[in-house]
Amino acid sequence: MERARGKYTKTDEAVSRLTPEQYRVTQRDGTEKPFSGEYVDNKAAGIYVDVVSGEPLFTSIDKYDSGCGWPSFTRPIAKENVTERLDSSHGMHRVEVRSKHGDSHLGHVFTDGPRDSTGLRYCINSASLRFVAREDMEAEGYGDLLPIFDVEPKKEDS
Repeated sequence: MERARGKYTKTDEAVSRLTPEQYRVTQRDGTEKPFSGEYVDNKAAGIYVDVVSGEPLFTSIDKYDSGCGWPSFTRPIAKENVTERLDSSHGMHRVEVRSKHGDSHLGHVFTDGPRDSTGLRYCINSASLRFVAREDMEAEGYGDLLPIFDVEPKKEDS
């Protein structure tokens, strides 16, 4: 898991490659419409990385269907790769989640997640993520994170 704690940066080149929606979400603290994101229903094994910096953020092992309309996770791969801060916008008090090294707005974390896990729901915009399938992780430089998947398979929701 050493790479998960590695150095990642936000570059002008990476920001220039973002789609308008990715830019709006990650750089302007936007939110995509519920159930519209590319990864809401993704059930493939792999990791989700920051679309700007490439830093590993979440795994498919910790992804679950919360019914909220955005990909939901119970925990980040490495707590060091996410930052949290109070968000009082839109008349609400929430905790915003950002990638530490890319400073991308990812979404928010709530305390209504699964009680049999962390109790947390990281509600994340698909536009802030890039999915790396388990079978592509080695080729894309994330091979050192493959041991994360050496656990009992997660049971599907009934």
